[in-house]
Amino acid sequence: MATIILAKDGVTLQELPLLKTRITIGRRTYNDIVIDAPGISAEHAVIITTPTESYFEDLGSTNGSRLNGQPVKKHLLQGRDVIELATHTIQYRIEDSVYSASSIVVPSEEGEPGASRYSVPPSNNGSVTGRSIATIKVLSGVAKDKVIALTKVLTTIGRPGVQVAVLTKGAEGYGLTHVEGDIYPLVNGVSIGMQTHPLKHGDVIALSGSEMMFLY
Repeated sequence: MATIILAKDGVTLQELPLLKTRITIGRRTYNDIVIDAPGISAEHAVIITTPTESYFEDLGSTNGSRLNGQPVKKHLLQGRDVIELATHTIQYRIEDSVYSASSIVVPSEEGEPGASRYSVPPSNNGSVTGRSIATIKVLSGVAKDKVIALTKVLTTIGRPGVQVAVLTKGAEGYGLTHVEGDIYPLVNGVSIGMQTHPLKHGDVIALSGSEMMFLY
């Protein structure tokens, strides 16, 4: 998941995950990030996020913006880029995420309710506190067959602005929680609702027009 960190004089003021397609920055209070400081225009800049990338754009501000020390108007953001806005900085960070740019949904097949129609590899029988690491394998969409290791406490999956969920790692195991979107993610064909849903080896997660299998 991509995140931006607002700071002044090296002190973090705000940390914001880029879950919205458009994040506005400026002095006026209606902006997503409000910087009430000299040199900041009412509508200073914007960060646009798509399923695959984020870019920064200065909105014709009076005092301009700088990126990694150089004047900038528009820039495709890369990990650890630092945007300078007057006395403040915004650092862009990219974390492990799974984004599906496909709207194709794998059709359901007949079978027992809640049963996976995919071949499930044997569990490694590891524990969350041990050395083993859980993974998710993408089963459909443009990233089909990609395997992502869940090495972080939080891993965001989905499409910002459409449907987003977060995989969490805790002492009792892994869970899936709905974050954004009108439709809740499905686990083995059943909606998880608003509560954190515990995951077990072989569970199939469906969201944002893509399916993936939880392996542990």
